[in-house]
Amino acid sequence: MTAPLVAIDGREVRRRLDAEAEVVVVGSGPAGATVAAELARRGVRVVVVEEGHQARPGALAASGVRAMASLYRDMGTSLAFGNVSMPYLQGCAVGGTSVINGAISWRLPPEILAEWSAADPALGEALHPDAIDAHQARLEHRLHVHPTEASIAGAKNLLLARGADALGVAHRPIRRNVDGCVGAGRCLQGCPHGHKLSMDLSLLPDAVAGGARIFSGMRVDRVVIERGRARGVTGVTAGGARFDVRAGVAVVLAASAIQTPCLLRRSGLRHGPVGEGLSAHPGVSVTGRFAEPVRSWQGATQGHEVTGYRGEGLKLEALGFDLSILASRVPGVGADFARRLAELDRYAVWGAALRAAGRGRVRPGPTRPLVTYSITPDDVRKARRAVRVLGDALLAAGALEVYPGIAGFAPVVRDRATMARFEVEGSLVASDYAMSMTHLFGTARMGSDPARSVVRPDFRHHSTAGLYVADSSVFPSNLGVNPQIAIMALAARCAERVVN
Repeated sequence: MTAPLVAIDGREVRRRLDAEAEVVVVGSGPAGATVAAELARRGVRVVVVEEGHQARPGALAASGVRAMASLYRDMGTSLAFGNVSMPYLQGCAVGGTSVINGAISWRLPPEILAEWSAADPALGEALHPDAIDAHQARLEHRLHVHPTEASIAGAKNLLLARGADALGVAHRPIRRNVDGCVGAGRCLQGCPHGHKLSMDLSLLPDAVAGGARIFSGMRVDRVVIERGRARGVTGVTAGGARFDVRAGVAVVLAASAIQTPCLLRRSGLRHGPVGEGLSAHPGVSVTGRFAEPVRSWQGATQGHEVTGYRGEGLKLEALGFDLSILASRVPGVGADFARRLAELDRYAVWGAALRAAGRGRVRPGPTRPLVTYSITPDDVRKARRAVRVLGDALLAAGALEVYPGIAGFAPVVRDRATMARFEVEGSLVASDYAMSMTHLFGTARMGSDPARSVVRPDFRHHSTAGLYVADSSVFPSNLGVNPQIAIMALAARCAERVVN
């Protein structure tokens, strides 16, 4: 009989709880799940502490709003403040953000690893390309990573391929970590069929099979430090009780590039630029209206991408939303808006992720993290370019009209010549762009210089023994591509260091 995934549900813990393990892992997303599975496979006694709860596929709601209430941190209202305020979305569930992401699986680009190594040769030794590639290949096999099949792609993805062909730019079906996907279009609400191999359906069960225990509904307040060494974590259960989990060997933080630096600072660990250097992939999107039905809520949530602009720091993707969120992407008011709502099956929304130079910072706040982030003038120009090429691709694919959604420019564009003008006439004011922030990095970055990094090239904290960071906090920069597989590969490398 298969063991239950969650050993202790914090909602049921109303009296003080004390537990112990050799290694305590904070966070159960891609990084934490990978560390737990790797350590358990080697016979290490592991406890994974997760603030969120287990999401069972059969109980997941189709509504994006309900999904945000149950699976997203802060009900999806997390916001970074800067020259353009940007929402950022994080999962808060067993399995972390892997439960509510689009399942996009890219390897760590070799040119990015080369950038890191050139800036700090010690990273080139610690993150040797052969070792990283070996981890990525094994993880891709476990997660059944493969290109999206045309049979389940849906019109929004096939239309993006058509538009890219018309423009003559490179494109491809997105490689995703799914097994038996039927194109339900509900990745962002949690797959109702259990076909997305999120961590709760893959590496966390592997970890449990190896003897790891998962504690859900338990928020870690701080790392317990004794005589300069991490000895465990302490916090509060969802039932309102205090808990302490002791660690005989190590504590591994894998709580995200937002939560990890906050936890370090709340624990009094302010060595190095902890919470500084936040980098990300800001994103813009454009909506297009087609004559034929698109039904953007059907088919693989994100099944096709344009790679031909990556040299410019842009990656285009088809986006899939439920009806409530799709409706927010349609312009108009009153009768005009009602008319467009009646044609909601005709709209496609495509987005572009920017490899931005902007930076920010993270600090713990009284109720939630305080996040600031601003883009640079070059990033704004990149956003303008992205809006132009998105609109161009939609029109080239046959859209009757597109909606750039940028103040000061035509709200409706029906021809490519007008769309081309946007690249010259479009605003260069950051706040004129409606942007969201995805893929967060760098707030506890790794490096050999203790003054410029938080953890060493082997993931150990520079000043506290027995403490490791395994998530995207350690990345020296953003990647320009979706980071899930890269995060997991580095986390597997971290697990090797903990064992050794």
